[in-house]
Amino acid sequence: MTEPTEATASGARAFAPPDPPLETGSIRLRLPAARDEDAIYEACQDPEIQRWAATPVPYLREHAQGWIEGAEPEWAEARHGALAIVDAIDDRFLGAIGLSPQEPHRVEIGFWIVPAARGRGIATEATRLLSRWVLRDLGFDRLELLHLVGNDASRRVAEKVGFRHEGTLRDYAVVRDEPRDVVMWSLLAADLD
Repeated sequence: MTEPTEATASGARAFAPPDPPLETGSIRLRLPAARDEDAIYEACQDPEIQRWAATPVPYLREHAQGWIEGAEPEWAEARHGALAIVDAIDDRFLGAIGLSPQEPHRVEIGFWIVPAARGRGIATEATRLLSRWVLRDLGFDRLELLHLVGNDASRRVAEKVGFRHEGTLRDYAVVRDEPRDVVMWSLLAADLD
């Protein structure tokens, strides 16, 4: 596991992918790889992912390639922390989870799961695993989970992981040129058991 971090001279926290990858008995969170491209491309054709995630529509192969190739540089620049959610046994791609630093003390988390893997608690397991790593090992104080109003699956994940509901932010996100309301949840380092 990564050692706890201190704020840098600029006030920003160290931001690097987990090394070794985070793992439970059933899932692993690792950097996306070229071998995931077909699964990412296929998953992002799903109407539910397109409905709730800010993925391009239409989603093209070059989008999947760009997401994979951009993962390491975006971690290095502390712009975004993309990770693949994969089966811990056979490395099969199950979904994506990511972190977006907002300020030196807080970070946002988001995720999606491939259609065939839904309903098995994978999003909850991955969110719980990454949340604890962010708050304990990376040293952030606050983790935020935002989802569009009506996304009940994300609401259930937030509740199961222990995020606290903070309210609805009106016209907070613009998705495909349309202002949308989002629900804000938070998890603090102090909330962890």
